[in-house]
Amino acid sequence: MADRSSLRILVACEFSGTVRNAFLAEGYDAWSCDLLPAEDGSNRHIRGDARDLLDNGWDLLFVAHPPCTRLCNSGVRWLDEPPTNAPEAATDEERSAWPMLGREARLAIMWRLLDEGAALFSAFWNAPIERIAIENPVMHRHAKGRIVDFRPPAQTVQPWWFGEPFFKATGLYLRNLPPLIATNRLTPPSRGTAEHKAWSRVHRMPPGPNRAKERSRFFAGIAEAMAAQWGGHAFSQIRRAA
Repeated sequence: MADRSSLRILVACEFSGTVRNAFLAEGYDAWSCDLLPAEDGSNRHIRGDARDLLDNGWDLLFVAHPPCTRLCNSGVRWLDEPPTNAPEAATDEERSAWPMLGREARLAIMWRLLDEGAALFSAFWNAPIERIAIENPVMHRHAKGRIVDFRPPAQTVQPWWFGEPFFKATGLYLRNLPPLIATNRLTPPSRGTAEHKAWSRVHRMPPGPNRAKERSRFFAGIAEAMAAQWGGHAFSQIRRAA
């Protein structure tokens, strides 16, 4: 009979190990992968492009924080009027040349980055893996039109549903996985209070070289719910099939 260690889980686009460790704590064979090294030094982290691992017989794929700046609705304005500063995803050469580039050249780069972001999402969403979950904000129409077999997010969760005193709406795109059930709903503080500002610190994080990295960190409460609920769902299916 299958045991929990037989369930193979890939957590893509994660350097912190938060989600990987939550699944490991439940007894599953979990691995993380990111272009950055593992922050905790784990030997269960693969440094590289997660797309190279998608054919390796995983039972569940969770994409923790794919590069999404060009896909999300909040950034659609830059496709009409490019930003003053070069986007993070631009090449070193493009960033160096950005101040000298004209509007059309900048727009061409922004649309190319959109195409790359949509291709990355499509690769994960259409991976040959039975159960898939991808975190991503609300997308604009140009992104939706470029994603292969696009479907709306199955649900949007908040960290405070899982005992984490934060505001950060997280869209979950799910394939063959059930929506998450809240485990420890907190009561949000009133607007304008110091506590409300504290809960909003992810959004209020000042600009800086580490802002994107810090904002991409996953919340332990949500990760634990994923491991317990999605891991249990997948393991039950595999055990029934054994």
